[in-house]
Amino acid sequence: AKDVKIQLEFNPAAVSAYRLIGYENRQLAAEDFRNDRKDAGEIGAGHTVTALYELIPAGADYVSHAIPELKYQQASSLTPQAQSGELLTVRLRYKQPDDSGVDEFAVAVEDADHSFSRSSRDFQFAAAVASFGMLLRNSPHRGNATWDAVREWAQPAVGRDASGYREEFLELIVRAQQTAERHLSRVR
Repeated sequence: AKDVKIQLEFNPAAVSAYRLIGYENRQLAAEDFRNDRKDAGEIGAGHTVTALYELIPAGADYVSHAIPELKYQQASSLTPQAQSGELLTVRLRYKQPDDSGVDEFAVAVEDADHSFSRSSRDFQFAAAVASFGMLLRNSPHRGNATWDAVREWAQPAVGRDASGYREEFLELIVRAQQTAERHLSRVR
């Protein structure tokens, strides 16, 4: 497919804040989603795209430093659909490779209410890789991620690794941790 655009709308009754992990330079403005003159990405046949979001559940004890508390207004009212139990809606627009017409569809996603330990091994591995990247960049969003935690998340998710990439990732974690510890010992 060509000119593929993906838009997520989180239900504010379920999610009070969210953050796309990575792809910061590829975010599309909301008004450009249906602008067919705005170029978008290509996804080849048989390929997949993965995006990870950090979510703060509605009602969680969380203070956003980016958005100050409003003095003169209250949060907008929610639509009846906000009480549907849906977590988010995913919208996808694309063109077939040999066609200029645009196809669009939307899918509502309900909250599976799974803990990290009950999530799929592939998700756990992807989360470990994302956390690894945040540790490498010393991201302020790394939360409580540590080199040991990243290894603990990735290790059981290796599974059948025909290409050896997941095992190689485990080795990269060890090397990165050793490098970081050497750097810290020199700084002290």
